[in-house]
Amino acid sequence: MERAALLRCSSLAPNRFFYFPGSRSFPLRRLPASAPFSSRSASSSSSAPSTSSRLLHRRRHSRLLRVAASSSSSSSSSSPSFSSAHTDKHFSTLSARAVATPSAPQFSSDVSDEAAEKLGFEKVSEQFIEECKSKAVLFKHRKTGCEVMSVSNDDENKVFGIVLRTPPKDSTGIPHILEHSVLCGSRKYPLKEPFAELIKGSLNTYLNAITFPDRTCYPIASTNTKDFYNLVDVYLDAVFFPNCVEDELIFQQEGWHYELDDPSKEITYKGVVFNEMKGVYSQPENVLGRAVRRAVFPDNTYGVDSGGDPTVIPKLTFEEFKEFHRKYYHPSNARIWFYGDDDPSERLRILSEYLEMFGSSSSPSESTVEPQRLFSEPVRVVHKYPAGDGGDLKKKHMVCLNWLLSDKTLDLETELALGFLDHLLLGTPASPLMKILLDSGLGDDIVGGGIEDDLLQPQFSIGLKGVSEDDIQKVEELILSTLKKISEEGFETEAVEASMNTIEFHLRENNTGSFPRGLALMFQSMGKWIYGLDPFGPLKYEEPLKALKARIAKEGSKAVFSPLIEKFILNNNHRAIVEMQPDPEKASRDDSLERESLEKLKASMTEEDLAELTRATQELKLKQETPDPPEVLKTVPCLQLDDIPKRTTPTPIEVGEINGAKVLQHDLFTNDVLYAEVVFDIRSLKQELLPLVPLFCQSLLEMGTKDMSFVQLNQLIGRKTGGISVYPFTSSVRGSTDLCSHIIVRGKAMAGRAEDLFNLVKCVLQEVQFTDQQRFKQFVSQSKAGMESSLSGSGHAIAASRLGAKFSTAGWISEQMGGVSYLEFLQDLEKRVDQDWDGISASLEEIRTSLLSKDGCLVNLTADGKNLTASEKYVSKFLDCLPSSSSAATASWNARLPLGNEAIVIPSQVNYVGKAANIYEAGYQLHGSVYVISNHISNTWLWDRVRLMGGAYGGMSHFNPYSGVCYFLSWRDPNLLNTLDIYDATGDFLRELELDNDTLTKSIIGTIGNVDSYQLPDAKGYNSMLRYLRGVTEEERQQRREEILSTSLKNFREFADAIDAVKHKGVSVAVASAGHIDAAHKDRPNYFQVKKVV
Repeated sequence: MERAALLRCSSLAPNRFFYFPGSRSFPLRRLPASAPFSSRSASSSSSAPSTSSRLLHRRRHSRLLRVAASSSSSSSSSSPSFSSAHTDKHFSTLSARAVATPSAPQFSSDVSDEAAEKLGFEKVSEQFIEECKSKAVLFKHRKTGCEVMSVSNDDENKVFGIVLRTPPKDSTGIPHILEHSVLCGSRKYPLKEPFAELIKGSLNTYLNAITFPDRTCYPIASTNTKDFYNLVDVYLDAVFFPNCVEDELIFQQEGWHYELDDPSKEITYKGVVFNEMKGVYSQPENVLGRAVRRAVFPDNTYGVDSGGDPTVIPKLTFEEFKEFHRKYYHPSNARIWFYGDDDPSERLRILSEYLEMFGSSSSPSESTVEPQRLFSEPVRVVHKYPAGDGGDLKKKHMVCLNWLLSDKTLDLETELALGFLDHLLLGTPASPLMKILLDSGLGDDIVGGGIEDDLLQPQFSIGLKGVSEDDIQKVEELILSTLKKISEEGFETEAVEASMNTIEFHLRENNTGSFPRGLALMFQSMGKWIYGLDPFGPLKYEEPLKALKARIAKEGSKAVFSPLIEKFILNNNHRAIVEMQPDPEKASRDDSLERESLEKLKASMTEEDLAELTRATQELKLKQETPDPPEVLKTVPCLQLDDIPKRTTPTPIEVGEINGAKVLQHDLFTNDVLYAEVVFDIRSLKQELLPLVPLFCQSLLEMGTKDMSFVQLNQLIGRKTGGISVYPFTSSVRGSTDLCSHIIVRGKAMAGRAEDLFNLVKCVLQEVQFTDQQRFKQFVSQSKAGMESSLSGSGHAIAASRLGAKFSTAGWISEQMGGVSYLEFLQDLEKRVDQDWDGISASLEEIRTSLLSKDGCLVNLTADGKNLTASEKYVSKFLDCLPSSSSAATASWNARLPLGNEAIVIPSQVNYVGKAANIYEAGYQLHGSVYVISNHISNTWLWDRVRLMGGAYGGMSHFNPYSGVCYFLSWRDPNLLNTLDIYDATGDFLRELELDNDTLTKSIIGTIGNVDSYQLPDAKGYNSMLRYLRGVTEEERQQRREEILSTSLKNFREFADAIDAVKHKGVSVAVASAGHIDAAHKDRPNYFQVKKVV
């Protein structure tokens, strides 16, 4: 649904267990499930891209992470204490300590009323937003009525966004196709793909376009002011003056078209959005979400799919497409957002140049979203979803209960209270509604996201998947009875306290990871502003929070939350029960219906019709193949190499020891938050125990101790810290046969609670007991359900994981913990839990024994100097509690999956196609130019051939510098063998490539943008630690940077021989439908070894 996903990929961490209180983004407005987003790099990614950090893992703003912290019960003990210990420390400085004092806010000069008037604007309102230390001014353009929010502060990560209300009347996907198409050339920038050119030559920290159910958003961000204004201008021109309303070929390419290469062949559908949505409709949870939206909103725009239903998209005409742009893409219907440390006057000057070209329009009244009227009685719907034919289909049902909470706008205090209620009910595994549903054994995992308040009217959804056909009614009754019981009894005082701490910590920390803070604020504000309401209110949480806390203190939490449950849920007749039934024939049946429709169409066409369609197909392909002229390419503004810093920016690091353990310290301003990682070497672990490690990590945080239940432990984490997470991390080490394989315990807390943080880490690691068989069985079922979902949702990541396992031991380990092998392990383990629980429990304990040791332990701390010094005594006490050394010897891991092509069968209408080889083994020596070349291949060759011409949603080339594995990947791809042929032709593409200086410069700058990805302090400290673990020095980073900046055409040509190793020695892995695999085998018999796992 969004464009950044095509090229920018973030971290895939399927087995990370995050318990970050507050990470449900309160009270941030949430992106709807139909509008996911991804940023250009994950905050946890290293400076040089790696497979684990680059593979696409679509993270939803609406549900940033499931949190696991509530509050301690009154019977729980206080935080475990340590005996005092002598601190033996020694630090050596690798780089100078940074001054950990924040600069005073220095906002850009104000815009006077007179200056605004000259540019055509009037100042509507001005407020200082204390919560984000920003001055916010709302302007209105006199001629058009366009509203502009100008937010000024000292944040260098500047943000711009233009948002238009675009409510669709049907499911042809007009808003979505238009979102894609407007970025395919415009009045000032008439090239084929300005978006792709911006990706190549920009330092942007975010570049995207997003389709919501009722609005379309075009956001960008950059820390470089020149780059930022370049991006703003391209986006404004694209939105208001796109070529797509005149050029039907753009509509056909991005939306849909009939394709016929030869009159004797079959007609097919092609189109980027068409195939994207085929992928969306192949994922069971997406099919459920679509069914829920139709059931809850049958009478307004939310009942149709703004993204497009693949069965309806071909009904859209070019005339309707053009009319939609004319109607809604007008300044009168736009809200524009600026944020950051740039000049507010320059913002208005840029906007004035565009807005003054327009007059007023009726589009605001035409784009009004009408509310859904509330039901007088509940409704029930039943739908089918595509499922594999493995396992017991009778146990693969889903059921979800959904309420529309109101037909009127809610005040901010009520919304905040509902947000707290949502967290209390579902925010952590220990939350009562979540826990009771999972403990019931009626399903494998939760579906429904709780409260969704991103649209005009909020809704509440909750249910289970993996439900037996006979238990559907039981799930419904359990949800209602549990909510009734909670309403009658209220929440524990400790749970409310923990929830309050959780949400307050998140709000005050304001840590949005790699997602720009200004963009998060824009989405908050836009949740009200887009409906004509106050844009300032959602940014100011202090007063509503203060009022809510005071009310809870005065009246008690039961008096606050129970009426909300009763009014908005229990006594609310606008309830839609949605049941999803598995159908193993649905995907193939949909394919057959599409094929029959096209066969019928062809049978109705004359020879002249077929000849014309063939000609039109060739016309579109010729346009896609023809490069933009150099003079057209030059119209897109681009930075120059002189604008790029020549040296890397090192993160301050001191390497030392405390009590015999290695300690890294990063002196950075963190607003009084201490970020800590405790890292343990797992290379002593027996090979057969590796697949159990992710479940071991989950068990540490979701099982109890001798003195505390897991609920009490989770509540204690919520009361005392900002969260604790535990996960495995594995990487090859370049130039060495050694592995970097660890378990990382990651936590954060206010600096004054550092002792609590390390006490709780110690408790989690050493005191948790692996005795709760039923909870462990839940973990297995949840993990299995999640892995099965990832096959159809992130098939390219599954393919990459499988490929990596064939070429390196580190890749094999990662695949054992998060790939197809892990899914197979879970399927077997689910049966073993009841048969051999004692053995499994003993294995979990064996992992802990092998893991916990001061020898090989590393502690990483990020905070300002004062807080780093203050935390050292708590680190010392923690380390004193660890055994001096592990009794286990270093294990010998030297396993790989067999080389050979594989096809993983999934119930889908689209494919995920990968191919890879280890080019180090073919003789390649690492040079920084590989990053430039890999990006260029992705942004040109694969963009043109796999996406534009092939119709896939995306394609990429990636090189892992640690293992030497070079990957090609595509996703939501209608092709299979054709895509593999494109991969194999990459070497010839490089040999024949002609690059002028401008094109080469763009590729270099875009690569530097990846290397210099924007990071908040916690990410800087974390990535510095990863570099240390991998043995990457500052000298090497500087060397790679110089090699990137000096990349030449000669490097491209030379790399052609290296990348040919993928063609000649590589293997392929496709995650694909049975029909596509069968068709491939007709052309290339036995090319794939076929594997079915669902």
